[in-house]
Amino acid sequence: MKLSQLIKDLDIINLPADVTGDVSTLCYAADKCEDGSLFVAISGLKHDGHDYIADAASCGARYIVYEKDIQIPFGLKAIKVTSSRRALGVLAKNYFGNPSAKLCLIGVTGTNGKTTTTYLLESILVNAGCKCGVLGTVNYRYNNKTYPAPNTTPESYEMQRILRAMADDGITHVIAEVSSHAIDLKRIDDCDFDLGIFTNLSHEHLDYHLTMGNYFQAKKRFFAEILPQSKKVHSQKMIINGDDKWGRIILKDVTLPALTYGMEKEDAVKAVSYELSLAGIKADIDLAGEIISIQTPFVGKFNIYNILAAAAAAKALQIPKASIKKGIDNLSYVPGRLERIDSSYGFTVLIDYAHKPDALKQVLQNLAEFKKKRIITVFGCGGNRDTGKRPLMGETATFYSDLTIVTSDNPRLEDPLAIIAEIEAGIDRSKIQKIAPGNLKAQDDTHCYAVIPERRKAIETAISAAKRGDIILIAGKGHEDYQILGTNKIPFDDRIVAEQTLKLKESSTIN
Repeated sequence: MKLSQLIKDLDIINLPADVTGDVSTLCYAADKCEDGSLFVAISGLKHDGHDYIADAASCGARYIVYEKDIQIPFGLKAIKVTSSRRALGVLAKNYFGNPSAKLCLIGVTGTNGKTTTTYLLESILVNAGCKCGVLGTVNYRYNNKTYPAPNTTPESYEMQRILRAMADDGITHVIAEVSSHAIDLKRIDDCDFDLGIFTNLSHEHLDYHLTMGNYFQAKKRFFAEILPQSKKVHSQKMIINGDDKWGRIILKDVTLPALTYGMEKEDAVKAVSYELSLAGIKADIDLAGEIISIQTPFVGKFNIYNILAAAAAAKALQIPKASIKKGIDNLSYVPGRLERIDSSYGFTVLIDYAHKPDALKQVLQNLAEFKKKRIITVFGCGGNRDTGKRPLMGETATFYSDLTIVTSDNPRLEDPLAIIAEIEAGIDRSKIQKIAPGNLKAQDDTHCYAVIPERRKAIETAISAAKRGDIILIAGKGHEDYQILGTNKIPFDDRIVAEQTLKLKESSTIN
């Protein structure tokens, strides 16, 4: 691509006199450069691309985009900009031919429910005959192709590259989970969104945002700045949870046309009646004047909100109500979101990604409505992440569970026992007894918890202690098929461990 075309719309401070030349590739990692590349030096959270300009040049880069006052190696055409990170998005959009303009692009943001909402909306769109792609926490997928998701929302270069691949492969609609990090780091500023969905907001990512106010402002920026710049015209641009206090602030502060959803009579899309059980949800939904009846194996009232969010988005996109109903009814599960593991012992085993205080609270509150005997919860907290939520998770898990087993999640570079100690700080020891793991089976009627740092053993112990009528919740990792110990990522899947443990229990019972 011609350099002059590639740098169109950049916010430039200094430009070389000669902007002729052909750029072979666009890179923001020095080792990805080749002969004729343009290298964008980004000041990252861990590394500074300006320190790698010489490395990029040695790999063949001939053009540099940078933001700091530094000495540029001789022979490079260097363009100074106000923000390298912002420049990467503009360059990537130009390099890949602005693919979002050719797609119907829907962004889903909020603390909880993003993944389930994207799966539901994907099912609805597919049932309506749309060719759908998804970018999310579980994976990136389209046309029966699935790719690992290193980030919930890709970096701006990867975002444009994937959208280009999807458009070239005939995809018409793309649903993207939009994280607060991605909004704050300008990863999606150069995407042309058709629709934005806000699910809710609660305590999360304060290691990065520091305060709830900052966290909310990042989410709000998607609706207040990114959506308004879209050139696409729809009767609604925002789908907002009208029952969430933060959602109501967005509605008040942002003037874009909106469709609200929830349980209140003021909401345009709402559940007018519903039945909840461990077998799933039955509900009648008012789609802004059209009624549909749905039935799904999804568990819990919070999943009604996810269903309403997807249904409201589909309504805004003018999807027929028959396709909305069919899409909801046909989706049997979402990976790692209250995913049921088959058990023949009369107790229920569920795997869920809940790794935030509010998400865990919602799951446990809903399960409490269905319990016949005990709720047994296995959970931990990740290392090198928001430490403030650890005692809150400990308080929540032990308050709503009869038996809690505190274990490791992804400890990363932290000491697992130190993480567990911070979780225990939130547990009311005057009401909840700490017992030794070996005594669990004898504590059927005691509100208690135990510490088992090794996650496999914690899951095995929970299943071994369970009896008919109990509900086991294994929380925190959901769809993840790995555990991060130090800097090593080892294979580990809660679902597989639970299945293996149940099979061993069955074989030992038979023998």
